[in-house]
Amino acid sequence: MAQKPVLHRDNPEAEPLIGNIKVTRNDWLNVAMDVLISDGVEQVKVLALAERMQVSRSSFYWYFKSRQDLLDALLKTWEQTNTAGMVRQAEAPAKTITGAVLNVFHCITNPNLFNTALDFAVRDWSRRSGKVRSLLDRSDRRRVKALTAMFARYGYLEREAMTRAKVLYYMQLGYDMADPNESHAHRLEVTPEYLKVFTGQEPLAEEMEAFTAFTRQHWDV
Repeated sequence: MAQKPVLHRDNPEAEPLIGNIKVTRNDWLNVAMDVLISDGVEQVKVLALAERMQVSRSSFYWYFKSRQDLLDALLKTWEQTNTAGMVRQAEAPAKTITGAVLNVFHCITNPNLFNTALDFAVRDWSRRSGKVRSLLDRSDRRRVKALTAMFARYGYLEREAMTRAKVLYYMQLGYDMADPNESHAHRLEVTPEYLKVFTGQEPLAEEMEAFTAFTRQHWDV
């Protein structure tokens, strides 16, 4: 039996994945992103992607000038999803600093706001490319700057705001990279303790209630 093409469509009912399929630019991007995450940038090749989707590779050139054009589009998607997503969450309004940090924690919970696997894939890619390393460094600086400004809004002095921002940011990266064998329920349970470590303050009950409700939309808790 022939393998069905691997495509990601927002509405597969309206856009069936079998039969006479016209792939879109997003189809190429989505499958390329899957390969980047699972196998690394070296395996993001036009012919391999076409075979995976069971389409002619000539359709690739309707949307992209070259493989490099596709790789640049992947990096743009990463920046628009992860960096822009974290900055938006850091800038979101909140009554207290603990509420502001919980806004940032939305990135951990909802992959539409921050795709952790994609971030790790780009970090691995940066070890092989000076250009990607420069983009990554710029994005890290932008994220830390937004988190620093977040702490500063709630009265933390400049050096403390920057230090707390870096502790929050780099601890979260390391936590996800370590991939501890913890349930989502446990992670949610200890969130108030993390907030005290990151901010020096106790979260409000209503903040934790709202965050718990949000996580239940995305986590099995």
